[in-house]
Amino acid sequence: MTIVPSSDKKRIVIIGGGFAGINLVKKLAGSNFQVVLLDKHNYHTFQPLLYQVATGGLEPDSIAFPLRKIFGRQKDFYFRVAGVHQILPKENKLITDIGEINYDHLVIATGSTNNFFGMDGMQHNAMPLKSIPEALDLRSLILQNMEMALVDTDNHEAYFNIVVVGGGPTGVEVSGALVELKKHVLPNDYPELDLSKTKVWLIEAGDQLLKGLSRNASDKSLAYLQEMGVNVMLNTRVGDFDGVKLLYDNDKCLYTKTVIWAAGVKGAYVEGLNKDVANTSSRYLVDRFQKINGYNNIYAIGDVAGMIDEVLPYGHPMVAQVAIQQAKNLGKNFKAMDRGAEIFPFRYRDLGSMATVGRNKAVADLPWYSTQGVLAWFIWMFVHLMALVGFRNRVIVFINWLWSYFSYDRAIRLIIRPYRKMKK
Repeated sequence: MTIVPSSDKKRIVIIGGGFAGINLVKKLAGSNFQVVLLDKHNYHTFQPLLYQVATGGLEPDSIAFPLRKIFGRQKDFYFRVAGVHQILPKENKLITDIGEINYDHLVIATGSTNNFFGMDGMQHNAMPLKSIPEALDLRSLILQNMEMALVDTDNHEAYFNIVVVGGGPTGVEVSGALVELKKHVLPNDYPELDLSKTKVWLIEAGDQLLKGLSRNASDKSLAYLQEMGVNVMLNTRVGDFDGVKLLYDNDKCLYTKTVIWAAGVKGAYVEGLNKDVANTSSRYLVDRFQKINGYNNIYAIGDVAGMIDEVLPYGHPMVAQVAIQQAKNLGKNFKAMDRGAEIFPFRYRDLGSMATVGRNKAVADLPWYSTQGVLAWFIWMFVHLMALVGFRNRVIVFINWLWSYFSYDRAIRLIIRPYRKMKK
């Protein structure tokens, strides 16, 4: 069975169709390489808007785009839906669920996955938010809990408490969206329920929200959330979660049916390389040219790459801009290597950070300007709208946002596939 056509050109295999993977493929257009992209899905996901799918603001297909359509006209490019199980570096070969694939150069761009820090109950019972299926599961669970609250009156506290763990951008944004869902949408659907009892909790282990942003932005986001009615708990560490009882600060607990995990991520590690090439966060240790330590033809970019130095002891932040810039630099270096020209080390240009909290409420730290409120909210919307892949997706998201803004409604509150917890 021939998985990929043979070629006289050297083959670059890229694992992962996220921001890093698709930008590297684009940069290699017109190069003297055969480019093969592998991903377990046939679409690219715009992860920054997953929380809006989970809270009924957007359809899932408005933040996804077919990978084959992105590169439909690119020559010497092949895409295969495949999960990669193991790398065999001595043989320059990958073991995948569709067979073995050889490479001349390998680029690992698998992104990140959830890190539950060894809490088995949390891993089994909490709701992560890293993929479209997970966002749909969370949407279904929220609506199913409202349906159950109509008939199971003995457990209203657990149904009405929604807990978000982690005060980064995902935690802040999903908390704000949940409060707006509670205030403007659910009362119309469930007039029989006293939804004033519904509480959204945001628990953060550190002393501030949005740690990657300025202290001013952090304080403003906290003020916004508290003004909206979110119960924010700083300097609070969660324990385990059994599906009904969430432990925190050792001896305290919250009764809840919904815990959303936004507290920790780690690199999506692929088996096969030496164990010492990854740090404790499962990020591959790379040099300034994105090459994994100890390997001449294996690279890592994006969230799964850890470029460690004195200035960045934990590596670059795990955000889309780092992945995009690393991909473009590596693509440029591949072309230069083919010509025998000089290659250049990666230097990150920080374009700023931002987060939205709710309607007309956002914070933005840009290289030349920091702002909060309505202006930051419009900047956030424009940046995310233009970053979406595909004109159709931009139009659909824009229309949905307009509808939600003027109607105070979230139209996509559908239980398409009921969420069922998988057995251990």
